[in-house]
Amino acid sequence: MITDLLSTPLMLAAAPKAHAPVEVGHGPAWVLLIPFLALLGSALCGVYAATGVETKLPAWTTVGLLAAAFVTTVFMALGFEAPYTVKAFDWINVSWGHGDSAAAFVANFSFYVDTLTIYWMLFVTGLATLIALYASEYMSHDIGTGYNRFFAAFGLFVFSMACLVMGDNLIMLYLGWEGVGLCSYLLIGYFYKKPSAVAAAKKAFIVNRIGDLGLALGIYLIFVHFGTVEYAALFSDPKLLGYVEAAKLGNFDQIPAIAQTIPLLLMVGAFGKSAQFPLYVWLPDAMEGPTPVSALIHAATMVTAGVYLIARTYPMFLASEHALPVVAWIGTITALLAATIGMAQFDIKRIMAYSTVSQLGFMFAGLGVLTPYGAAYHTLTHAFFKALLFLCCGAVMHGFAGQLDLRKLSGLRRVKGWGIVTIGMFVGCINLAGVPFTAGFFSKDVILAETFVTPGTAVIGWILLLTAGMTAYYTFRVFFRVFMGPVHFEPGDEAHDHDHGHDHGHDDAHGHGHDHDHGHGASHGEQHHHDAGQHGDHHADHFHPHAPGWAINTVLIVLTVISLIASGLYFVGGSEEAHSKNYAGTMIYESSASYHSPYDKHAFEATYIAAPGDGPRGEIAKYQEMPIVGGDPHKMMYYVSGVIGVVGIVLAWWFHLAGRTTAAECRMDKVARLFGPIPRWAENKWYVDEFYHAVFRMPLVIVSHLSHWFDKLIVDGLVNLFGLMPRLLGSLIRPSQSGLLQGYAAGMVGGVVVLLLVVLIVVARMGGAA
Repeated sequence: MITDLLSTPLMLAAAPKAHAPVEVGHGPAWVLLIPFLALLGSALCGVYAATGVETKLPAWTTVGLLAAAFVTTVFMALGFEAPYTVKAFDWINVSWGHGDSAAAFVANFSFYVDTLTIYWMLFVTGLATLIALYASEYMSHDIGTGYNRFFAAFGLFVFSMACLVMGDNLIMLYLGWEGVGLCSYLLIGYFYKKPSAVAAAKKAFIVNRIGDLGLALGIYLIFVHFGTVEYAALFSDPKLLGYVEAAKLGNFDQIPAIAQTIPLLLMVGAFGKSAQFPLYVWLPDAMEGPTPVSALIHAATMVTAGVYLIARTYPMFLASEHALPVVAWIGTITALLAATIGMAQFDIKRIMAYSTVSQLGFMFAGLGVLTPYGAAYHTLTHAFFKALLFLCCGAVMHGFAGQLDLRKLSGLRRVKGWGIVTIGMFVGCINLAGVPFTAGFFSKDVILAETFVTPGTAVIGWILLLTAGMTAYYTFRVFFRVFMGPVHFEPGDEAHDHDHGHDHGHDDAHGHGHDHDHGHGASHGEQHHHDAGQHGDHHADHFHPHAPGWAINTVLIVLTVISLIASGLYFVGGSEEAHSKNYAGTMIYESSASYHSPYDKHAFEATYIAAPGDGPRGEIAKYQEMPIVGGDPHKMMYYVSGVIGVVGIVLAWWFHLAGRTTAAECRMDKVARLFGPIPRWAENKWYVDEFYHAVFRMPLVIVSHLSHWFDKLIVDGLVNLFGLMPRLLGSLIRPSQSGLLQGYAAGMVGGVVVLLLVVLIVVARMGGAA
C-alpha cells in the first residue's frame, strides 16, 4: 500500500522536496517555566505532606502553577516564528575516538519548540489546569496525606508529559515516556488498600513495559544508524531525507533494513502507551483510579503520547514500506474491537474508557492513511470532549456514592442540582457521536474522507464508518439511560462502606467523608430509590445525592463551552501554503509531522489522481469518487457520516429511551436475547484477558516457579554441596585435634609405626624382586 501511496506521478509533483539541513535557533529561557512550574508544584506538595498540611493548599498550589504554565505556553505560541531549542543544562555528553573516527552521544536536558510542540502543550497544560481545579473538590474527602500525595503525582505527571512533548531529543522523550508511566501507576493505584486498584496499576505498568521495550530498541537503532538522537540534526539528516525521496519513487530496496525496522519498533512503543491492539487491555482497568486521573491521563493527554511519537517521527515512517499500513490496520481493528465491547458494558466510566481506546484507533488510522493533520486534529477535539465526558461521569460517581451502573441510574436531568452535568454530558455525547457541525464531526471526517481517497484503504474507511455508527449508538445509550427517562437512582457501595476505597473511600479522623452528606443513616445492603413523586419523603433510610459544588461545575461549564466553540477551529487559521483551511493543519505544517498527501488537496481544489494509461505519461487525471455513494469523499463524508451518526442516535433512543418505564429494563433487553451468548461475550470483553491469562500469564507463572525450584534445588544445591565438602572433611579431622598431650603423643607413635610398616613392606618387595 505504501508503495502505491508514494510512487504516483502526482505524489512526485506535490510532495515537499528534501530540505538542506537547517540551523535551529535558541529560544528564550523563560520557556523553561512550562515544565519546571509543574515540577515545583509536585515538590511543594511533597513538602506539604512532610509538614502535615491538612488543607486544600496542595490543590490551589497545583492549580496556580499549572495555570501559570498554560499562560507561558500561550506566550510561547504567540511569539513563535521559527523552531528553536532552549537548554536547561548539560545532561548526557559522551565522546570517543579521534580524527575521522571521532563520535559523540549528546542528549542535553533541552527543549525543542516547533508548532507541533506548541499544539500539544496548549491542550496538555490547559486541560491539566482545569482538571486540577476539578480535583480540588473531587478529592476533598481525602484532605491530608492522601490529598498531598495525589497532587504531588499530578504535578509530576505534567512535568513528565512536558519532557515527552518538549524534549529536543529522543532520550528526553523517553524520560518523559517513563515518567508518565510511573505517574500513571501511582495514580491508578492511588487507593492502595483496594486490591482491584493495585492489580490495575500493576497491569498498566507491566503492559506498558512491553511497548517501552520496542521504543527503547528503536531509539538505540536510530543512534546506531543516524549517529544522533537530537531532533534538529535527525530531521535534517541528508540520509533520512534521501530515504524519504527514495520511498516517493517506490525504491524501498534502496532503503536499508535497519532504517525500515526503526519505525516498526517505535510503533510498538506507541501501541503500548496509546492502548492499541493487542496492548489495549490495561486502559479499561485503569478506571480504578480517581476520575480526574481518568480524564487527564487516560483520556486526554498520556494516551495521546503514541500519536505524538508517530507524528514527531513521521519522516521515518514514510521511509518504511510496511510501518504505515500496519499502523492504519491496527488502529482500525482497535477502533472496531473497542466499540463492540463498549456497546455491551454497563459501567459508564468503563464505556468511556473503551470509547477512548476506539477513538485512539481512529487517530492511528489517520496517521496510517497519510493524514497526520487529521490525526492531530482529532487528538485536539477528542481531548476536550472526552475529558468533559469523563468528568461528567465522575460528577455522577461523586454524587451517587460511587454508582456507575447505568441500570441503576435514570432521569438525572430532572434531579435538582444536576442540570450543568446533564448539559455537559449532552455536549460531550454529540461530539463523540459525530453529530453534524460539532468539533468531533469535523475532525473525525477528515480521517474518514482520507481513507476513501488514499489508494488501498477503502476497506478501512467502511470499517471506520461502521465504528462511527456504533460509537453514536453506545454514546447515547449512556445519555438516554442515565440522564433521560423516569427518575430513579440507587447509591453505590460507598453509601454503605466508606472504607471501600472506590474513588472517595478514605475518611477523615472522625469517620466521615469530607464534603459528603450521602450515605448517613443508610442501612447496609438495602437498596434505596427516589422517584419523582417522592420529593417530600426524607426518611433516614433514604439516599440523598450530593450535587456537584462550584469547582466541579465551573470546570464542566468551561469544557462545555470549549467543546462547542472547538468546531469553529475547522473554519479559522487556514493557510494556502500549508494546504490547510483550519488551525490544526496550519499548526502541523511547520513541524516534522508536516506531510500533505496529494490526495488531501480538498481544502483548496478538487481531488484528482494521476491515472497512468489514460493518456501519454498519464497527463489525463481521473476524479476519485467515493465508492457506492459517488462524489468527492471530502465533501460526501459530511453527509455520509452525519447520516450514520444520526441513525446510531435514533437506534439508541428507540432501544434505550422510548417506552422505558424503569431504569433497569429497556427494549434492547429482548433484542439482545436473540443474539444468544454474543452480548455476554462482548460484556466479558471477548475474553481477551482470559486468553492472555491462559496463553501468556500462566505459562510464565509456571516457568517462573520451575525456574525458582531449579535455582533452589540445582543451582543452590550444587553451591551448597561444594560448601558442605570442607565441612565434612573438617568433621573427620576434628577428633584428632582434641588438645590433649597424651593424644598427640599416641598419634606420633602411631605415625611412626605406620611409617616403619611402609618401609618394611617396600624393602621386602625390593628384596623379593632381586
